[in-house]
Amino acid sequence: MNKIATIVGLTWKAAFRYRLFWILCALLAAAVVGLPLLIKDDGTAQGMVQILLTYTLSCTAALLGFATLWISCGTLARDVEECQMQMVAVKPIARWQIWLGKWLGLLSLNAVLLALAGASIFILLQWRAHRLSPDQQRVLREDIFVSRASAREPPRDFSAEVERNMKLVVKDHPTLTDYDLSEIRKQITERFKSHYTDLGPFRTMRPIDIDLHTLKDRLRDARLQLRIKFQTANANPETQYTTMWRVGPPNSTRQVEFAETFPADSFQEFTLPPNLLDDQGHLWIEVGNPNEVNLTFPMEEGIELLYPESTFGVNFIRGLVVVFCWLALLSSIGLASASFLSFPVAAFVSLAVLLIGLSSGTVATVVEQGTIVGYDASKGGYGHTVIDFVVVPIFQAVLKILNLVQSFSPIDSLSSGRSIRWGQLGLAVVQIVVLLGGFFCVAGILLFTRRELATAQGNN
Repeated sequence: MNKIATIVGLTWKAAFRYRLFWILCALLAAAVVGLPLLIKDDGTAQGMVQILLTYTLSCTAALLGFATLWISCGTLARDVEECQMQMVAVKPIARWQIWLGKWLGLLSLNAVLLALAGASIFILLQWRAHRLSPDQQRVLREDIFVSRASAREPPRDFSAEVERNMKLVVKDHPTLTDYDLSEIRKQITERFKSHYTDLGPFRTMRPIDIDLHTLKDRLRDARLQLRIKFQTANANPETQYTTMWRVGPPNSTRQVEFAETFPADSFQEFTLPPNLLDDQGHLWIEVGNPNEVNLTFPMEEGIELLYPESTFGVNFIRGLVVVFCWLALLSSIGLASASFLSFPVAAFVSLAVLLIGLSSGTVATVVEQGTIVGYDASKGGYGHTVIDFVVVPIFQAVLKILNLVQSFSPIDSLSSGRSIRWGQLGLAVVQIVVLLGGFFCVAGILLFTRRELATAQGNN
């Protein structure tokens, strides 16, 4: 451990020698402290949080991420190129200890910088909160400076019905191509979804059961909100639609009825009266559509119950830990690249990996369409080439890897008052640091152990 601790200290010294490190530190201070002071918000709690959390935390993650890649590539590759590593390698210290010490040095450096940035953001949040009007301070305390978890109705499983319909289609049309069958499957699936998502004009109330039996004692008097989103065929964003709601135990005096009017295609929240859970801890909801048009509540985000889970301070720390997991992964990627490449090439490869991560939308589109060609108007569908048989499976594997990292969005959760649960945090550590980061760590250590340092010295 003393040997690894020595390498950690040398990594800190090497980072301080980089002029880019001090430039990024200055940019980080400007983003965290200067940006919120220069840019004025619109006077609302949401506007203030958008500036202080979304902008500053995003800038912090971006600047620290770039600095991590640059320093992790430089601290190892330049040590080899400048023959400093050859002096260290002849001492009684294993190469895996050198590599691990540099990785831990980068982690500790990022931890200090991220903690300082996070503390500055939190203090500025509290300072700016006192400058809001009393009404907006109340909104801030109740809707934003909170940590709210969510619960939904269990998803409907209609895969068996879809398979039965597909067997009939194959039986009646045996000459259909795989592409045609895929499109038919999508159409059948969407038709079954519509039975649970669509509320026709003047349709009777649709029941929804949200099971909260494990939390019934804690949520008995808690402040609960419903978060809804529905879609219509009318694309006019100024049109308002009335929705009828009945919430509470059925056939009970505690059941309440009310109407809410909202625009389509946007998330809306409203507060429920307390003590609406039944004796088993279930929240019964019925929603009706009195309009002349169809309302569609998407299965993934149509109706969601929000309830208090923890404090904002605890949630903010969890968010910073997720960002720290991202930085740990970037440091392992940079060091793995520098383990067998020169500094310019290692930096290029690391930035290329980061660029692929930022292009997840393009990768997902290719996987969804099953081709890199895109839509072919002459064929009336998506074109396909021989290259797709190689590229699409690769993109599928890349997308699965990217989803391990990008499925966690602490910045969006913090700015909207959503809870980052301990289970989610633990999953982020396992997926980002242990699985992906561990893979690059093992690969980097093996490559660095087998690298001929004398060859690198001779090339210089």
